[in-house]
Amino acid sequence: MKVKVIPVLEDNYMYLIIEEHTREGVAVDVAVAKRLLEIAGREGVSLTTVLCTHHHWDHTRGNAELAHLRPGLAVMGADERICALTRRLEHGEELQFGAIHVRCLLTPGHTSGHMSYFLWEDECPDPPALFSGDALSVAGCGWHLEDSAQQMYQSLAKTLGTLPPQTKRDDDDVPTVPSTLGEELLYNPFLRVTEDPVRAFTGQVAPAQVLGVLCRERARFQLTSEPPQPQVRALLALQWGLLSTRQEK
Repeated sequence: MKVKVIPVLEDNYMYLIIEEHTREGVAVDVAVAKRLLEIAGREGVSLTTVLCTHHHWDHTRGNAELAHLRPGLAVMGADERICALTRRLEHGEELQFGAIHVRCLLTPGHTSGHMSYFLWEDECPDPPALFSGDALSVAGCGWHLEDSAQQMYQSLAKTLGTLPPQTKRDDDDVPTVPSTLGEELLYNPFLRVTEDPVRAFTGQVAPAQVLGVLCRERARFQLTSEPPQPQVRALLALQWGLLSTRQEK
């Protein structure tokens, strides 16, 4: 399995997943159709499927054009609001593309129909990969726009947080991606809402309430500054005293 990380717009990525034996291509979150097709052509890939994490325009704006240029293309996701959707996915559903397996994980919070995708390959020593859209990012998480902090906590801690710690977002091109879940559990405060330093910072104990305070503090910080890059978010966590000192087992 090969993953091409494609920077688009100002601060987004779309991804091209390549099954290296069959040369089948699966895209995640298509924002710019022609850019994706250019890279697929350069890689000698037959693009068959688009996996959408959620319906927001910066993750789906290329779907309609791509479907027009590639008749028969499958566009999949969990939300009927996704542009050009051809198949609605359910939580726990599994897909297969050659040797690549995909487990669909519903992770509501940022949107009510947000889906993350956990990928692994048969007989491959490489760690699995997670495409988490705006549910989980490097040193941060998405805004809980359509659901409660409790629902966001369930998605982060109970769904994504239980995946193998070596799970990563693969990278060929971009220095700020990937991260592993093991790394995120060390420095991402939004995944560490049950730890004493994070609770002390927020003045709360219940995990969902801790998460809610963190999200409000982030919003307040971002109202008075430029949107922070992943490295800046990590430094902000350090400044807040939220970095973990525990050792991975």
